[in-house]
Amino acid sequence: MNNHQELLKLKKYVTMVLVNGIVAVLSFTCIFPIIWMFYSSLKSQKEFALDTVGLPKILRFGNYLQALEEGKLMGYFSNSMFNTVITVAIVLVVAYVTAYCLARYHFRGRNTIYYLFLSGMLIPIYALLIPIFIEFKKLNLLNKKFTLILPYIAFAMPTAIFLMESYVKTIPIELEEAAYIDGCGMVRTMFAIIMPICKPVMATTAILTFLHTWNEFPLALVLIRSNRLKTMPIGLTNFVGTYTVNYPLMMAALVISTLPVMIMYFLFYNQIMKGMVAGAVKG
Repeated sequence: MNNHQELLKLKKYVTMVLVNGIVAVLSFTCIFPIIWMFYSSLKSQKEFALDTVGLPKILRFGNYLQALEEGKLMGYFSNSMFNTVITVAIVLVVAYVTAYCLARYHFRGRNTIYYLFLSGMLIPIYALLIPIFIEFKKLNLLNKKFTLILPYIAFAMPTAIFLMESYVKTIPIELEEAAYIDGCGMVRTMFAIIMPICKPVMATTAILTFLHTWNEFPLALVLIRSNRLKTMPIGLTNFVGTYTVNYPLMMAALVISTLPVMIMYFLFYNQIMKGMVAGAVKG
């Protein structure tokens, strides 16, 4: 009997080691590119060409200043930040109000509206590049400060509404009924009672919208021609020459470009995990 129990314990231990080992390997494959990008940004171009994986012999932090100056990244950085902050703010407010109404009110055409929003998640951005360009050209909306914000909001809304509508449905309606009895109107109930409960899913929506907007490339490439309005993903192409690529400077620029996303993710990590779990379970 003791031998049987020991065999079970050994089997359980071996299984645990194997599972943890596989998870550790997969985690390393996700983390290593970030680490490699960082220490590669501290190499010289010659050192990178001779050994792409090895550690730098001398830490060249001046690559970051050189990347900022030669790539003119500050202007691109501020443009991306402007587009991203405005897009996230508008998407959060509009998507929350829309999702609340869809989750709490049943009216004619409600399902049609909901599925129309969901269908937006199925349309690839590349399929709409030419139609959007033609429409914006006719409306004289190209090369404007707000040009990219309009399509960014449109593409972010379906996912945001889907997440928030699913989450609002998990909140007991008795909370709103109690608020109405206490004299709260619909607007006050929506923003003072329900909205604070939706913080996890709003954090999830914010980081997903931030990530999509910050890294967006095709729309920024097609709709913007002026250098003063170009975004970070477009600015990174400045380090690619006709015949050569300055990889250390490009890595430095990528690190600078990645920092805002990483900072936002770590700040809202707990809220994002709660939102992803709770939003997937309907009460």
